[in-house]
Amino acid sequence: MNAPVRKSSLAAVAVLALAACGGSTEPTTTDKGYTLDLVQHGKLTVCTHLPYVPFEFRDDDDNVVGFDMDLMDRAAEEIGVERTIVDIKFDPIKSGAAMAGGTCDIAAAGMTITEEREKNLTFSDPYFDEVLAFMSPVDAPITSIDQVKDQDLTLGVQVGTTNLDYALDNGVDPTQFDDSGKLLQALRSGTIDVILQDVPVINEWLRDDAVSAEFAMDGEVDTGAQYGFAFKKDAERELVDAVNKSLADVRESGEYDEIYEKWFGTEPAGS
Repeated sequence: MNAPVRKSSLAAVAVLALAACGGSTEPTTTDKGYTLDLVQHGKLTVCTHLPYVPFEFRDDDDNVVGFDMDLMDRAAEEIGVERTIVDIKFDPIKSGAAMAGGTCDIAAAGMTITEEREKNLTFSDPYFDEVLAFMSPVDAPITSIDQVKDQDLTLGVQVGTTNLDYALDNGVDPTQFDDSGKLLQALRSGTIDVILQDVPVINEWLRDDAVSAEFAMDGEVDTGAQYGFAFKKDAERELVDAVNKSLADVRESGEYDEIYEKWFGTEPAGS
């Protein structure tokens, strides 16, 4: 996830995304037997927020790839359409505005299912267990939020995430960053003392020898929460069911384990 995030206003991003999508007035009937009102005829339009390695990011050829994207490709195959991407800020995704406004059909953004988000979104079946952790200098490991408070450290989190919620719920007002790349940069430059982030993201950072020489991951927090793909609140049931069917199929076939190992370097727990 190395692409820079646009610094335009939220309104401008929404307008651009809507203009790009255009909005479909003709239902898409596929050779897989689905008839759906999609944003773009013949395409599954997926909103995401880049970069969020290894879930969604741009590769060296500028293609949007990652764990979420592989699962979205399987969903598009199930429906019988192409997958296309709209990269926008996370706020209109988590609020449901991006889907409700016709920017996209579905959001795949490493997003945790929460009661608050379910007020404005319909989620797919869960597809990934959320585990958070701290990342700090190797010679000054941080293993808990209490250490952050007791040592009066500056904690960095990604804006709009459950990492932010966890920090606030535990009495810490963290410094927020637009994307994971900026978050890591802040730690390496000394702007912040410690990061709270999802474990797969930290593991991806630590693949870089220069990063792992300075920093380490400690103090995992199993929140018990799970990621889900998100639709507008009044989404077509047929679309939601199609995505859930694709998720069930990849699990049953064993392909989920292969995709998981491809992006995380290990088999999922319990496989």
